[in-house]
Formats: sequence, C-alpha cells, structure tokens
Amino acid sequence: MPCQTNSELNELILQAKRETEGGRVADYIPALAKANPADFSVAIIHPDGLCISAGDIDKKFTLQSISKVLTLALALCDNGEKYVFSKVGYEPTGDPFNSIIKLETNNPSKPLNPMINAGALAVTHLIKGDSVPDRIEHILKFVRKLAGNDKITYSKQVAESELATSNLNRALCYFMKQHGVINEEVEELMDLYTKQCAIEMDCLDLARIGVVFSLDGKDPQSGEQLLPAEVARLCKTFMVTCGMYNASGEFAIRVGIPAKSGVSGAIMGSVPNQFGIGIYGPALNDIGNSSTGIRLLEILSEKYSLSMF
Repeated sequence: MPCQTNSELNELILQAKRETEGGRVADYIPALAKANPADFSVAIIHPDGLCISAGDIDKKFTLQSISKVLTLALALCDNGEKYVFSKVGYEPTGDPFNSIIKLETNNPSKPLNPMINAGALAVTHLIKGDSVPDRIEHILKFVRKLAGNDKITYSKQVAESELATSNLNRALCYFMKQHGVINEEVEELMDLYTKQCAIEMDCLDLARIGVVFSLDGKDPQSGEQLLPAEVARLCKTFMVTCGMYNASGEFAIRVGIPAKSGVSGAIMGSVPNQFGIGIYGPALNDIGNSSTGIRLLEILSEKYSLSMF
C-alpha cells in the first residue's frame, strides 16, 4: 500500500518529542535492549486506502503485548465468547501487566482480563493446533490476513531472548496450571507465547490491522468481513479499558480511542470508523508505553477531536 509522507504529521512528531522527557528501551529483554531510543515512525490508514506517514515506516519491530489483542480475537473466533471467558475475566486492573497478585486473591483464580500477561497466557493456551509450530502458524495466518501481508513472520532472535528470560511468566503459568486455568506443559505454552510476542511487522502493517478493527472487522479495500463484528467490538473494548497497561484510565481521558501498546515501543490505535494508526517509538515511559507515542496520540486527539467519549 503506497503511503504519502506528511509534513504536518512530521511537525506533530517533533512537537511530541520536544514535550516528552526521554524514556528508555525495554532492556529486561536482551534483544529489545538493542533498539535505538531515538527511532520514531507513524502511519495512518483511512478506510478509503489513503495512507499518510512520517519517520522510517519500513523499520520492523515486534508486537509484544499488541499480540494479545490478536490472539484474543483468534481465540474468540475458534472457541466462542463463553468458553474464552470461562478462563479469563473482563475486568481492568491497576496492577502492573506482569503482576501475580490478583491471581492469588481472586476466587476463582483466573486472570482478570486478557491484556495482562496472565490473561494473555490463558488465551494463548486456547489457540488450536497439534503442536507449537502448528499453533504459531495458525496465529500467523490470522495476522497476515488482518494485515494484508503474507510475508509477516516472527523474529527467532527476539523469541529466543524472551524465552530465556521469562521466568515470571513461567511462574504465572504454573500458578494457573495448579488452579486448572491451563492444562498443557508450561514450556510448550511459553514457547508459543514468546513466538507470538515476537511477531514482526512495520507501522504500515500495524495501521492496516488498526483500520480493520476500526471498521468492526471489515477489510478496508474489499469490504470482506475478516473477523466477526462482535469479536472486533470485544477487542476494542478491552483496548479502551486495559490496552495501555495500568495507565489505561488516564489514556482514555486524554486520548479516548481504542489502543494497545507493547514494550517494543509499538502502539496500535483504532479510531472507530475513521482510521487505524501504527506507531513505533522504543523509548518507553515508566509504565512501559512509548513516551513520544503517547504524547503524539494526545496531540492528535486534541487537534482532531478523536476521543470517542
């Protein structure tokens, strides 16, 4: 999809950078620590195919927690809402995304929502397939369809780096296995989950997925229903209530659009019936969201009245 560079968007990026205090890359995952904190790019795709961009939109990054939205959509398509939400709840949490606290205090001991790590692991457990290669291919096929890009795959380097350092996620898995939320081998689930988080794309791919969600699951070019409208609605609701880690409430007030971030510095936004947005800026704030990315979305929302509230 051809994309036009946009001088106004570039100026808004410069403004966002001026108004943002630094940030640092996610160095607790060794492969992500290699990112250049000065990188920043954004693409916006409208339903009619108009694409505008600024920065190096060809630079690839891994989805990390943005993948939670996509596997939730796939799990809902495969298993239905009733079964998925027997394993994970609907409620936001003010705790960090990798916290184990609520698992210990909730009864039953299922994760509060699919956007925290415990909930995402429970959802990934539901992905169908006879083996990890089958299941990651099932996820990739779905992501490629949404992005309109058959070349999307995952970064083996990032997946291996995450698998070697994911002991807290292993602890979450073992806790959930003890309480019957999951019933597969923990290392198999961890292998699948780290590959899922390491799915790699650029801002154009991410914006294209964002516009599919903004159109309630429809392909912006062909009009084909790529996923059920109700699944798209559920995912967008979770993006609003839980998508920006434990800063989701403030983001809803200041920006007011469905969005999901990842610790790679990526953000996917879906402005209902208007456009999809893909952002990459690996310098993170203390919460784990792209610092310049958040500020740019605040500026865009204020300037163009994007908030749905």
